[in-house]
Amino acid sequence: MRLTNFSDYAMRVLMYAATQGDRLITIEETAMVYGISRAHLMKVANQLTRSGFLKAVRGRSGGLALAMRPENIRIGDVVRATEPDFALVECFMPGNRCVISRCCRLRGVFGEALNAFVTTLDRYTLADLLLNPEDFGIRPAA
Repeated sequence: MRLTNFSDYAMRVLMYAATQGDRLITIEETAMVYGISRAHLMKVANQLTRSGFLKAVRGRSGGLALAMRPENIRIGDVVRATEPDFALVECFMPGNRCVISRCCRLRGVFGEALNAFVTTLDRYTLADLLLNPEDFGIRPAA
């Protein structure tokens, strides 16, 4: 199983925003810190804002900030909000055409594994992932 870059970038944006406290971050700044496309981060930030993880402040001095405290942002919730699906194998997808689906035991095994994966992610919050500003190659404001 592999998460999409979208989920990876979402976690990175949230981790960066968390290190900045009340200071608003910008898409441009975040794109530079990570070396990621501004266009990709714009889509990620929009999804995180719609999902309630970030708040956006418009205007000349605008930017993004966490919409809730890091300890209230569960990693599992972020992944569920940013992944298009969890279809590990064909029988998890709509329109499944596998001829052995009605008797196959593989679906149950993968379902159990997926449940364990998401349950583990739900045990952690953004607070568990907090870094220092210096870890991003930036100096704290004086």
